[in-house]
Amino acid sequence: MMQIGATLPANNFNMFQPRSSTTGGFNYGSLLNTSARGCSTKSMMKTTTVSTTSSTRQHLSNLDKLLGTEPKVILNEPEVVQEEISDNGALDNRGKGLLGGLNLSQIWPENKVAEEMSPRHLNRLRRLLSKNGIEYSPRNSLASRWREYHGSNNWSGLLDPLDENLRREMIRYGEFIQAAYHCFHSDPAMSADESPSPRHVALPDKSYRVTKNLYATSSVGLPKWVDKLAPGLDWMSQRSSCIGYVAVCDDQREISRMGRRDIVISLRGTATCLEWVENMRDLLVQVPGEKNPSYGQPKVECGFLSLHKTTGAHVPSLADSVVEEIKRLIELYKGETLSITVTGHSLGAALALLVADDLSTHVKDVPPIAVYSFGGPRVGNRGFAKRLSSKNVKVLRIVNSQDLITRVPGMFVSEELDKKLRESCVANKVLNMLDNNMPWAYAHVGTELRVDTKKSPYLKPDADVACCHDLEAYLHLVDGFLASNCPFRANAKRSLAKLVLEQNTNMKKLYTSKAQGLKLNLERDIQMSTCLPSPSQ
Repeated sequence: MMQIGATLPANNFNMFQPRSSTTGGFNYGSLLNTSARGCSTKSMMKTTTVSTTSSTRQHLSNLDKLLGTEPKVILNEPEVVQEEISDNGALDNRGKGLLGGLNLSQIWPENKVAEEMSPRHLNRLRRLLSKNGIEYSPRNSLASRWREYHGSNNWSGLLDPLDENLRREMIRYGEFIQAAYHCFHSDPAMSADESPSPRHVALPDKSYRVTKNLYATSSVGLPKWVDKLAPGLDWMSQRSSCIGYVAVCDDQREISRMGRRDIVISLRGTATCLEWVENMRDLLVQVPGEKNPSYGQPKVECGFLSLHKTTGAHVPSLADSVVEEIKRLIELYKGETLSITVTGHSLGAALALLVADDLSTHVKDVPPIAVYSFGGPRVGNRGFAKRLSSKNVKVLRIVNSQDLITRVPGMFVSEELDKKLRESCVANKVLNMLDNNMPWAYAHVGTELRVDTKKSPYLKPDADVACCHDLEAYLHLVDGFLASNCPFRANAKRSLAKLVLEQNTNMKKLYTSKAQGLKLNLERDIQMSTCLPSPSQ
């Protein structure tokens, strides 16, 4: 933020503030136009509509005289305040008058503070911080283009700038993952002596119903004495845990809007100690099946494959559960247009790729498969990536530039550098040799949408690792993303309540202090911070 030092003292700023006239209007005692002190607000706003008039030129000339020489620059930690932006991302200065059009808040911080504390800004902040003041994203019909939104063309032309319908779909599938987290944390413990009972899942979209709970089992275990160290937390060391669920759209109006009956497989991220242990087993191992000469030997991370394939004492493996349930649903809805959407965050994003690979391999006449991955790590080698692509599995990876998890496991080589090196014939041969022999030769899969914590006007630019990987932070960033060369959209609709509650220390003080000043009860139980309407809306 630039501040004026010596050129214009702060105590003279009152010259630019509106003052009441005896007639009930407002006179501007501004040096910008000494001949117009008796003009009303209405006449001044009219002046701004004609930029070529002599009056406008006089305003700008007087402003130059007032500023005089170049201002001194004082470096302060900026608090980013976004301009109002229309739906197409353009700055909207309509109705702001001359002073608003000149954007004086960039010159005088006092004006910025006055604007920040204005009723208009406080009312907007109150809405964003309240789960009851949600503005819903558009609920447009996707029937004629559903295959495109499901990735048939790898989302070409929809990501930069981000299509508003695709933004809504991404956030919707992200909230399915939040429901998987909530289902686990509401009752994390599992009996070691009997099969688990069906779990209730609070779905964010009431047009879907859950058809099966999914469980993942670790192939490693911890000694029993570990449980005695932390009584009541034995679920942290249990081998099998609820990892997600399968749900199917069951509302005819929503099926008509989407153009097909959608089947969702939702998978949460790491929650137990043994899941963390599996994450650390980062050597590549071969995927069961024959080697294909067109893409070589596919390999995936040992720990991810273990959680995917291991059978529990009273539950089947994740792989068997998903394949069995999808076969049942395909038979149940035989003759209908179906789609399969696998969505996951962190560990769940890694398992989502393995689930999609299994379905494309073991299910006959499988419907189109798309994967929505939030903050996913690398999962396998280049052979695995080519295998998924050859089976027409579409993958959209949503990646935060500040999220370290998306850069592991494997050698710390950027995807861009790897792509450039492979343009060279010699380098390509060397890299292919490493792909086939190195135990850490990982490669990402699919199409990428890159967001950035630093573009959010609400989060600190130096937010910690946990915040940069947090699912709610991801959904916040997706909701505010316009294009790679645009700032955070000012008309973002997602509530900030859940973000403030979970990432309070990573929010800018400007907003946490105002949340307290507005006396909003952020400590209450926030079930789901959604930007989606119910089917009836």
